[in-house]
Amino acid sequence: RSGPGSAAGMAARILHRLRSALGGDGDRGPRAGHPEPEDCPESSELEDDTEGLSTRLSGTLSFTSQEEEDEEEEEEEEEEGAAQELEQPPQTAGAEDAGAEGVGWDVRPHPAAGMLTLCPCTEWGAATERPGSSLLTRQLQELWRKSRGSLAPQRLLFEVTSASVVSERSSKYVLYTIYLIRSGRFDKAPATITRRYSDFERLNRRLRCRFGCDMAGIAFPRKRLRRNFTAETIAKRSRAFEQFLSHLHSIAEIRRSPEFLEFFFLQDLQAAQRLTCTGMYREALATWANAYRLQDRLGVCSSGRFLLTLAGLAVCHQELDQLSEAHGCCEQALQLLEAQGSHPLLGPFLQAHVHLAWKVGKDKRRSEARLQDLREAGPPLQQQPTLKECLIKEPLD
Repeated sequence: RSGPGSAAGMAARILHRLRSALGGDGDRGPRAGHPEPEDCPESSELEDDTEGLSTRLSGTLSFTSQEEEDEEEEEEEEEEGAAQELEQPPQTAGAEDAGAEGVGWDVRPHPAAGMLTLCPCTEWGAATERPGSSLLTRQLQELWRKSRGSLAPQRLLFEVTSASVVSERSSKYVLYTIYLIRSGRFDKAPATITRRYSDFERLNRRLRCRFGCDMAGIAFPRKRLRRNFTAETIAKRSRAFEQFLSHLHSIAEIRRSPEFLEFFFLQDLQAAQRLTCTGMYREALATWANAYRLQDRLGVCSSGRFLLTLAGLAVCHQELDQLSEAHGCCEQALQLLEAQGSHPLLGPFLQAHVHLAWKVGKDKRRSEARLQDLREAGPPLQQQPTLKECLIKEPLD
């Protein structure tokens, strides 16, 4: 409103309040002929804006990544304007530079539902921080800083993706296909195994003989005399096998045991060896590759079986004229053998690496120097088998 009348009315109301406060009758009701003065416009604007700000900011607990900061600059400017109307300092430049760490969280009543909700609040300086929310804000910020500085551990998940009933001449069984998946990652070519109930039962029996105490609390689905091939039984067993393998993998001694590891990749190694010996290199390559992925998921990439897998991959790639891939397999194997002075596969890998490096135009001087050292320290290299001969002679029981 404008004009002298409105100014005089405002002055009269302020004078009336001053007289009431000085006369000690601030708590009495309004006098006759003097209506109660209405609230100042600023108080109503403050109340409306507080409610609007709380509604706009209320939400679930989440943190902003560095990539989202630029998209949220406009929202931060709106929040700073609202803070100025509330006579609170805006977010400082240091907090803006901190990205997600410059956002605190406050428990405040939801304006509509009348319940407590977790709402974001701007991080004030130490002198202006509100005492009611400072503890929660600091705790959440500290947790966020710690989480950003540490890597979440990768879990290995076991998922039964399919189950099929197989009928042979004298037997009938269910074949379960299991994927080994690292949590938080997408595998273009996941590691897979196919096992039947008798395979799981054999693993369970072997582990209980060796790890009786650790296996005491691990459940295993029992045999059934009938109804073994119904959809309900197959579904229940699929979930039970997933839980069984996850529980075994959670125990360090068990997941590192030969019984547990060979359950996953020994069959693939044996099949790949047979296919390589019979000259079916393309089929063998796929089986060697799956055995490679299985051992990688299980974290046993420095064992003798893994070196044998690299040898199988190198031989099959070379037989299929995929020389660059074969050269890469030899290089990976030699890196694993770097710290070992002698190994049955060291000489064959060095010879294969020198030959492949010459074929693809790569540096072979280091491998030639290591071959010379082996020649001076041991028997003639002509007596050592090739990688292919090592694959054929290696017993995989």
